[in-house]
Parts: sequence; C-alpha cells; structure tokens
Amino acid sequence: MTATDRPLIAVEPDRLPALRRRTNAVLIASQILGGLGVATGIALAAVLATEVSGTEALSGLAPTATVAGTALLSVPLAALMTARGRRPGLVLAYLIGALGAGVVVVAAVLGSFPLLLIGMAGFGAASSANLQARFAAADLAAPERRGRAISTVVWATTIGAVLGPNIAAPAGDSVSGLGIPQAAGPFLWASGVFLVAAVTVAVLLRPDPLLTARALAPADEQSAEGRSLRAGFAAVTASPRARLALTTVAVSHTAMVSIMSMTPVHLGHHGASIDLIGLVISGHILGMYAFSPVMGWLSDRLGRLAVIGLSVGLLACAAALAGTAGPSHAQTAVGLFVLGLGWSAGLVSGSALLTDSVPQQARAAAQGLSDLTMNTAAGIGGAVAGLVVAQASYGWLNLIAALLLLPLAGFALRSARPQKGPEGAKG
Repeated sequence: MTATDRPLIAVEPDRLPALRRRTNAVLIASQILGGLGVATGIALAAVLATEVSGTEALSGLAPTATVAGTALLSVPLAALMTARGRRPGLVLAYLIGALGAGVVVVAAVLGSFPLLLIGMAGFGAASSANLQARFAAADLAAPERRGRAISTVVWATTIGAVLGPNIAAPAGDSVSGLGIPQAAGPFLWASGVFLVAAVTVAVLLRPDPLLTARALAPADEQSAEGRSLRAGFAAVTASPRARLALTTVAVSHTAMVSIMSMTPVHLGHHGASIDLIGLVISGHILGMYAFSPVMGWLSDRLGRLAVIGLSVGLLACAAALAGTAGPSHAQTAVGLFVLGLGWSAGLVSGSALLTDSVPQQARAAAQGLSDLTMNTAAGIGGAVAGLVVAQASYGWLNLIAALLLLPLAGFALRSARPQKGPEGAKG
C-alpha cells in the first residue's frame, strides 16, 4: 500500500459518507465513459468483421472474441486488484481496451482478420472494467446499502449504452479521409474514450476503495493471507450463499445473452426492418440498465434472495413471451424488455449477495471469479444459441433458457433457510 492509498479516514468515520459519494461519482463517470466506448465500437463490430473477412459467416466471431477477452482478462485483473487495489486494475483494463481498439483499427487498414480478432479480445478488457466497477462501488457501501451502490453504477452504463450506437455513424464519417475503413472509425473513437476513462480513474479514484475497505475491516480480516485467487475460489465454495450468488449471475447472464443474441435473427425472419430490430434491442437495453436502481433498492429492502426469485420469475416470463411471440413484433419487444429487467435483478442481487457472503480479504478474487464464470457461460450460451435456432427454432431456444432457470430456483429455495451471521443478514 502506498502512502497515497493509505486511508487516513479509517480513524475518522464521519468522513466516510463523503468518501462514498466521491468514490461513486468517479465510478459513475468512468462507467459512462466505458459504456460509451464499448457501445460505440461494438455497434459496427459485425459489419467490420464482414468487410475484413469477406464473408458474413465469420461476422459473429468479432463479438465472440470480445466476450472471450472479457472472460479471460477477468482473472488477471482480479489478481491485480486483490494485490494492489481497484484503481490499478481498472486503469489497466481501460488501457488494454484502448490498445485493443487501436489494434482493431490497424487490422481494418491491413485487412487482417486474425489481427482483428486479437484486437476485439483486447477491446473486451473495457467491458471487464465496467463489470468490476460495480464491485468497487460496493467496497465502501454499508451492508444494508450495497444493492443500491451496485445498481447506481450499473445504471450509469445506460447513458453510454444509449449514446454509443448514435455516435457510431459520425465516428465512421470522421475517418473517411484518413485511409481508415468507415466501420473502423468507432473503434478509433472508443480508444480515445477508454484513455479518458483510464485517466479519470487514475487521477480521481483516491483513496482506493478496496484498500480503504480493508483498513476499515476488523483486525482479523486485514491480513494479506486469504487474498489469493485460490482463496477466493475456496471462499465461494465454502459458502452456500456465495455459490448461489455466482450461479445467479452466471445463469441470468447466459439466459439473457442467448435469447438476446438470436432475437434480431428471429425478427428478421418475420420481416422486421433494421430500424425495428434496433428499437427492440434499445428497449431491451433500457430494461437492463435503466431500472437497476429499483432492483438495488428492492435487494436492500426485501433481501437478496427475494430479488433473485424476482429475477427467475422475470426471466421465465420473458422466455415465455419471446418464445411464443411468433410473427408478433410487439410481443417480442415486450419479452426482450422483461428479459432486460430479469437480467438486472439477477446481476444486482447476485453481485450484492456475493459481496455479503465472502470474507473481506477474499472479495476481489471471488468477484473476479464471478465475472469469469458469467462471461464464459454466456459465451458458450451465445454460441449454442445459434445452433439451437438453426437446428430447431427460436421458440425452442427460449424453452431451453427457461429450463436453465429451474436449478437456480431450487438452489434459491434451499438457501432461503434462516442462517446465523452476516450471510443471513440480508438474505
């Protein structure tokens, strides 16, 4: 711990509320920037992949590489945060994202598809930073307000996610005279946005929230022992509530990605225009992020398990609506909106429960494990979803996604038994 990171407020509890507000403000700013960069770049990722590879058959590999990069980088970034705090990990993630976006631009100029995939994997580091930011918000939050702290940072993504696709076209036009393909322009802009996010975190996220939380923890939790990734894994496996939290995040994310990724194909088969498809996906994104503060409030007031149950119910309802919509674009749109709400409930409540359920010194490692699991599962789910739709139908995909929720529902019901200690405090 450096002198700068040493949290002097540990002996001044009256300064803690102001520090929480400052930390959240910085995280919200970085989340808006990170979300803007990711949404700007990803808007034309498939188009750029088609141009570079020369075939639409490989276009889906670009977003897949991004998801893979997000998952693979979750563990080393978690290890860095565990050892040195949130700020170095978030800064490095945004810098890798900026570098990856730059590599995408170079790959587009050279016409190299393998290099494009490498760049897209690096680009995924920015998504990893955005995910980890929600846990940074929970570091200093009081246990009874963790859900709201996490959800506020998740909500901030809405701004960037909405603005990003809308500036993709101007970003493409801006590079028309530079010898850069138009579809690569958004990645050039994204690289700059990620650099701004990195500088924002590096300069303003002081003192480091994770290191401060450790200093404020009881003396028996301040030891460096138990902070390794292996200890984080052990902490999750030792706690039924932590296992439920990880399962909730992974299952809700996998169900969401699997259904959402194939919805444009389903709508296209039923004659929907590109504008209508974009509107449906925008409604889905609105459901994902805009109502996360409500999910955080419910998680704190009603308990994590109640909101996990709400997530299961919403996701099942979404699968039923979308899976039986057929040619009804309106019903599909409603299903996708509800799908976003279900994802939001699962992510917020699961993230809060995970933070509640593991010792302070193991939290960063356990949280990195959570992001690795959710992104790996979603990557597999997205790939399998295409096969299911190709071999069966969009309706069958939704049915399978609904069946994935049954084990989670059973796990949640078993975990609802009263427990003693901190794990049962907000269950």
